[in-house]
Amino acid sequence: MPPPDTSVLGRWTRLRRLAGAWLSDRHQFRAPRLPRTCPICGYHGVFISVGHPGRWDARCLSCGSRERHRLLHLWRMEGGADKLAGQRILHFAPEKIVMRMMRGNPLYETADLMQKGVTHTVDITRVPLPDGRYDVVMANHVLEHIPDDAAAMRELFRLLRPGGLALLTVPVNASRQETYENPAITTPAERWAHFSAHDHVRYYGLDFADRLAAVGFVVETYRKSPPEEVRWGLLRTEWLYIARKPDA
Repeated sequence: MPPPDTSVLGRWTRLRRLAGAWLSDRHQFRAPRLPRTCPICGYHGVFISVGHPGRWDARCLSCGSRERHRLLHLWRMEGGADKLAGQRILHFAPEKIVMRMMRGNPLYETADLMQKGVTHTVDITRVPLPDGRYDVVMANHVLEHIPDDAAAMRELFRLLRPGGLALLTVPVNASRQETYENPAITTPAERWAHFSAHDHVRYYGLDFADRLAAVGFVVETYRKSPPEEVRWGLLRTEWLYIARKPDA
């Protein structure tokens, strides 16, 4: 684990984030809080809320990582060796924290339809890149926004070499087996009420792995133990889907 950032800029960043969290939701600071540890940057202390409405203990005060980013990092570094070192990676809708994590990898590329500064400005359902180009594709909380998610999954599968991995996280309602979607729900208010966000088009159930398997993936899930979820500030209702394209 890297040492925490103790520079003047690092201290200023933590202070700015702390002030922003207090202004957006001061109630999170009224009760005693358990310190958490960030496996990405080494910070140990109070985590802050993120999102609207705020989700407490979600964001590292130092590097800004959220739960999904820390879970990805824990998988990546489990066993002591970097599983992504030397891998050709295509990351859809890249988050700043993950882009910082990937610095130094010249084979890391980014993609999005709207986001500025990415390597490839593309629609995830129609990617004009060759078959089998990548060792790893990544998409954190992307597929719940895509009307034709099956087309996106097929593209992820196509872009991978045989044996390649898709690293995916999505919001999952673990109390339901089947994914809930309804194309008649179109307004932001309706989508917020039905899918918990104004720009989501479905709420995945436990059948998300089955949907990936339907396009050819072999799927495993990765999560930590309950005490580790507390230690690292992870979500109890989120896990990392590791979808492998079978060897030829």
